[in-house]
Amino acid sequence: MPDEVFLQKIFNGDVRSIGRAITQVENGADDAGELMKAVFSQTGRATIIGITGAPGAGKSSLVDKLALHYKNNDERIGVICVDPSSPFSGGAILGDRIRMATLGLDKNVFIRSMATRGNLGGLSRATVDAVAILDAAGFDRVIVETVGVGQDEVEIVKTADVSVVVLVPGMGDDIQAIKAGIMEIGDVFVINKADREGVLRTQKELDALLSLAHRPDMWQPPIVKTIATENKGIEDLAAAIESYSDFQKNAETASSRRQAIAKWRLLELLQERLLNDLLDKNGTGERIEQLSAEIATKMKDPYSAVEELVAAGAAKN
Repeated sequence: MPDEVFLQKIFNGDVRSIGRAITQVENGADDAGELMKAVFSQTGRATIIGITGAPGAGKSSLVDKLALHYKNNDERIGVICVDPSSPFSGGAILGDRIRMATLGLDKNVFIRSMATRGNLGGLSRATVDAVAILDAAGFDRVIVETVGVGQDEVEIVKTADVSVVVLVPGMGDDIQAIKAGIMEIGDVFVINKADREGVLRTQKELDALLSLAHRPDMWQPPIVKTIATENKGIEDLAAAIESYSDFQKNAETASSRRQAIAKWRLLELLQERLLNDLLDKNGTGERIEQLSAEIATKMKDPYSAVEELVAAGAAKN
């Protein structure tokens, strides 16, 4: 069991203890599971805001100004910034958050960057655990900024209470390209850098796509125009987020959404546990290296390799 004093420090919002707890879940420490068991009962009070969108959409500036808005309203804010990293070395490519450095010095704001290091549990699991820790630590709002619009990002944002999708004018056909995954999860859409040419066209394209979408909860996602670098439209964005948050509390589909999130988290943890159990078996790690070499030289296909590993694992049970 985690140290009771350590847990109490987390629940009291002690910054060092929160940082240490997030490091434990990010690194997959042996006691991370016990820590999260203790944390879980204290969650459910914060509003979780997921912010995603294509690289270059100005998400970091938007998160910075949104966090500042909430801070100025005397709220405690937690920010998780998911940075891309090299899939080979694991090193972060964009590890700095210089624009948020001043904001992060405030005692009511906690900012943490998490690299997509490809842990066995996946980035999404570690990120969701970090959000839970901030929730349990008494933060009023927790903002998760993702690196882009890939599958992991879609899954992370799915776990948020409010999902914000950021677009920029001039994307054109890019909106069509991302509509399948993103249009389904967006509760609020932001057209950032709204001082650029092409805002009206982008809004019309977005309106057209949203008119074709039929959400089970019948929510019509608002479109908010912002210029984050000039702090314009941030109050409108905060109002739109609050509007959906209030709507969701009274919606009939709220319980099914919570159940869907719970199921996703359960499957993530189950997948991690089963994979760890398989890799812990004698010789599996070495066999994976051998199979990888055979696949690389086309001596074996990956599908047969997986079947072999699963069969070997079942046999040892």
